[in-house]
Amino acid sequence: MQSGAKVSHLSYVGDAEVGQNANIGAGTITCNYDGKSKHKTKIGEGAFIGSNTALVAPVAVGEGAMVGAGSTITEDVAPGDLSLTRAPQKTLKKWASKFFSSKKRKE
Repeated sequence: MQSGAKVSHLSYVGDAEVGQNANIGAGTITCNYDGKSKHKTKIGEGAFIGSNTALVAPVAVGEGAMVGAGSTITEDVAPGDLSLTRAPQKTLKKWASKFFSSKKRKE
């Protein structure tokens, strides 16, 4: 880990190179073991990794790049780019109410 780099609480950054002044958000993990081999994650100088991100090695986040919070990154992020993954939010109206009321009836 280079000088000025920050790794927030509840993060796991193993088998990784972290560049100067990089910022890694809370709850971020480097997924470095595939069940057979360990792989390295490289985070470039000044890169910003949002909270609750999974970096699946081998992967590199380039200098000055950003990763959106909650993303699962499986491909390299080029310097200066923003990479993020999102599943669309879906709301099922009254689903929880129906679930809990049917559970109470069974008791």
